[in-house]
Amino acid sequence: MGRSKIASTTPLERRALAPLGRHAVNADHAHSRPNWAAARETLGLRERKKARLRQEIIDTAVRLFRKRGYEKTRIDDIVQTLEISQPTFFRYFPSKDAVLGEVGRRGFACITDHLKNELSSEAATADHLRRLYQELAHHAESDRPLWHAVVLSGAMDPIRSPEMREHKEFALGLLREILAQGQKRGDVSRAFPVAHLAEFMDGLYHTIVRQWAVDLAGPDKLSDRVSSAVEFFLRGVRP
Repeated sequence: MGRSKIASTTPLERRALAPLGRHAVNADHAHSRPNWAAARETLGLRERKKARLRQEIIDTAVRLFRKRGYEKTRIDDIVQTLEISQPTFFRYFPSKDAVLGEVGRRGFACITDHLKNELSSEAATADHLRRLYQELAHHAESDRPLWHAVVLSGAMDPIRSPEMREHKEFALGLLREILAQGQKRGDVSRAFPVAHLAEFMDGLYHTIVRQWAVDLAGPDKLSDRVSSAVEFFLRGVRP
């Protein structure tokens, strides 16, 4: 019966009924909009939960590294503390070392912030470098167990952690700018390219931090070692 009624409609009737069909489609779309919004909200909630768990893994691992030491902290310890499974951990990080990647990025962010502060202030190059590296040394000294973990994991080493190369290069670029300003003022020698000088100073600092973090160079404070390194460098670049 239904089929015969549809077949018996005239072209005029079908044209008259067509707007009703469009309104029905529009009504369906209107009803579907809240569903799309709900889906987006669900997706947003899921992503927030994933981001929150990722940060909880980092925070828990760092806390355990500080308490037990990097070598003595196992992935089992991290997942048991968080009450998650190992497969869940590995969905976020491929290894214990990888957890410290975020710490490495924060370390470079700290260095970059200090370099930018120095570039924004008027001072002799010697004052810039002394202040910069003492602040960085004090920052590291305040959290030696974590820096021990960072060094052992290679979290800030651009060779062992290639994803850090961009951060490293950006920080070196700011140091080159400080030294280039010094050459323009005449308080840094022009006998050597700025790029080489920046590599020398950066290499001195990071070598000292690595040795201090794993206690290879005796009981001296990091700030004292760094101070000696800066003075050694300044003597070498004096015009």
